Amino acid sequence: MLFKKFARLIVRDILTKNGLEDAVKASYAADKYLEEYLIESGIPKHEILFCLSEHYNCPFAEFDESVAASYFLTMRLDMGKLKNALWFPLSVRQNKAEVIAYDPEDPAIVADIKATLKVEDIDFLVALPLDIIRIIEHNFDVNPGFPFAAGRTPLAKVRTFLADRRSLFACYRTSFAKGRTGLAFLRTGISFIAISLVFFRIFGIGYLTILEAALFIAGVGMTVDGVRWYIPARKTGKRPLKCAPTEPTWGSTVLAAARANKDSAFIRTDAVRGADKLRSAWNYLSPVMRRRFLASDRTDMAEERTTLACYRTAMARARTGLAFMRSGVAFAGLGIALLRQFHTGVWSAFDALLILTGIIMLMEGFYWYLPGRRAGAEGFQSVKRAGDNSSIWDFVFPPAIDRSGHKYENYPPLKPSHSPGIWATTGLALERTLLADRRNVMARLRTVMARSRTGMAFIRTGMSISAVGAGLLACFGTQNIGWTIFNVALALTGFLFIADGLYWHMPAEKMRRQLPYCFGEMEIAMPDYGKPVRYWGKAVF
Repeated sequence: MLFKKFARLIVRDILTKNGLEDAVKASYAADKYLEEYLIESGIPKHEILFCLSEHYNCPFAEFDESVAASYFLTMRLDMGKLKNALWFPLSVRQNKAEVIAYDPEDPAIVADIKATLKVEDIDFLVALPLDIIRIIEHNFDVNPGFPFAAGRTPLAKVRTFLADRRSLFACYRTSFAKGRTGLAFLRTGISFIAISLVFFRIFGIGYLTILEAALFIAGVGMTVDGVRWYIPARKTGKRPLKCAPTEPTWGSTVLAAARANKDSAFIRTDAVRGADKLRSAWNYLSPVMRRRFLASDRTDMAEERTTLACYRTAMARARTGLAFMRSGVAFAGLGIALLRQFHTGVWSAFDALLILTGIIMLMEGFYWYLPGRRAGAEGFQSVKRAGDNSSIWDFVFPPAIDRSGHKYENYPPLKPSHSPGIWATTGLALERTLLADRRNVMARLRTVMARSRTGMAFIRTGMSISAVGAGLLACFGTQNIGWTIFNVALALTGFLFIADGLYWHMPAEKMRRQLPYCFGEMEIAMPDYGKPVRYWGKAVF
C-alpha cells in the first residue's frame, strides 16, 4: 500500500523503489511517520501532499492559523483523543461533516468520526500528521506540544479560582481584624470591671456605688460585645491555610486545577518538551503563540499573589492570637494583683478564675502565634527569592546586561515607529502581564509590611507582658522570693517578645523603604487599553 500511496514520487523520479523501501525501514527504526522522514530526507513537502491527495482522492490541507473550527464544536471534543486518532472536524452541518484526517480510508477512523460527530456523510481533507496535531493544538489554543491545560480558557479558569481564593483570604483577614477589635473591647471592658470591683472591695457600699455599678455594667457590656466579635474570628482561625506554592517556570510547565471548582488544589504539569527553546525564540513567535505564553505567565503571577495573600492571612491570624495573649495577660495580671492585694476570702475565687481564664487565653493565643510566625518567615523568604528571580521584563525586554554581568548581543529593538502596533491584541496581553507583574511587586510589599505589623504586634505583646511583670514587682516588692522570680520571668519573657518583634520589624522596614510604591498620597491610574500607559488619566487622593 505504501508503494501505491507514494507511486507519484517514483514516477517523477524523485525517489526510487529501493529508496522508498529504505525510507520505510528507517522511519520504523526512528519511530517517525514515513511522511515526516521523507521530508527530513529532502523530499519537498508539497510533493508528499500531492501523493496523499491523489491516493485518497481528496484535497490536502496544511497548518495555518486561519484553519479553525467553531468553539462550540471543539469544546465537546477530547484533544488527546484527536491527536492520537489524527483527525479534526472543521464543520458539522445537518448530517454532514468536513474533516481533516491522516488516513481517510481507515474504517476505524471513519466509524469514530461518525459516532463522535453524529453524522452519516464525511467530506475529507488529507493532511500530514504533524500538521493535524498543530491544527488541533491551535484550535484548543495551546502552543506546540503543550497539554490542554495550557489553553487560555483553562488558564483563565485557574486565575478565576485563584482570585476567588484571594477574596476568601481577604474575608478571613477582615474577620481577624474584627476579632482584634473585639478583643480591644474585651480588654477595655475588663479594665472597667477591674476598676469597679477594686473600688467596691476598698470602699464597700457607699456614695461611689452608683459609679461602681455604672462602670461594672459598662465593662460587662463591652466584654460581652468583644466576645461576640471575637468568636467568629476564632472559628475562621481554625480553618486550614495551605500556603505552599508551586515553582513558576515561565511556561515550561503549566499550572492547572486538580478539580474543576473553586476549592481545587493546584498542580503543575510535567515539563513540556521543547518549551524552553520555544520561549527563547520570542521574537520569532507568532502573536497568538506569544499571547499563550503571556497567559501562562499571568497565571503564575496570580498564584504568587495568592500564596502571598495566604501568608498575610496567616500573619493576621497570628496578630489576632497575640491580641488574645494580651487580653490573657490583662486577665491574669489583674487576678494576680487582686489576689496579692486583698486577704483571702469570698473574692479569692473570683481572683483565681481571672488568673485561670488569663492562662487559658495565653495558651490559646500562643497556639495561634506559632503558625503565624512560620508564615511570616516563609513569606519573607518568598519575597526575597522573587526579588532575585527573573521577571517578565527580562524575557520580553531584556536589558543590555543581565544580572550575572553578561552582555546581550541582541535584544529587541525599540523604536518610536513600533508604538502604534504594540497596542493590538498581543500588545494588550503584554500590557496586562506587565501590570500583573507590578501587582505582584506591590503584593510582595504588602507581605513585607504585614510582617512588619506582625513584628509590631510582637512588641506590643512583649510590652504588655513586661509591664505586668514590672508592675507587680514595683507594687509588691521583692519580699517574696517565689513571686519575685515569677515577676522577673514575666518581664524577661516580654523582652524576648520585644526583641523578636524588632527582628521582624526592622528588616521589613528596610525593604519597605527600598520599594518604590509607598507614597503619602494615593494615586490610581484610570486604564484605557486603547492608548499607551503614558496617556492614561490619574486620580489622586
